[in-house]
Amino acid sequence: MTVQAVTILAVRCGLVVLFFPASALDKVMDFQGAVAQASEVFKPRLIAIGTILAGLTIETLMPIGILTGVCDHLAALVLAGYSVVTAVLFKRFWQATDFWKRGQSEGRNLFWDFLKNLSLASGFLLITFGVDGTGLRPFLANPLASSHPYAASGHHGA
Repeated sequence: MTVQAVTILAVRCGLVVLFFPASALDKVMDFQGAVAQASEVFKPRLIAIGTILAGLTIETLMPIGILTGVCDHLAALVLAGYSVVTAVLFKRFWQATDFWKRGQSEGRNLFWDFLKNLSLASGFLLITFGVDGTGLRPFLANPLASSHPYAASGHHGA
């Protein structure tokens, strides 16, 4: 493996490690806790369970696509959307009453987590569309294309 391929793999691992294995494994190990958290947003328990199963599927399959380079642009777009949706649903800093309180604040902690989710989504969009945005047209033309990021030559996106 070339230095370039190892670098690309390391960057992609850094982007997905939060989801796979970390968050996916957490959902498996503490499924009831994950359902309880989802139940704060989705009141019918069955919908909360479905939401966790959908999240587990996304957190497992999309990182594999990104790491292998198979349908990686679409996988990165899905994870970008997932990061934004989870920020809006579960990092609701605007509902915390202690945002402006001096010292520790749940609201500010949620705010920073919200911003981290948005930053992570932006990183995934770099894989989807490239660092210069020239990948938008090719992505729209073939969203299931694979980038083959570890190939010895050619354009690799992010």
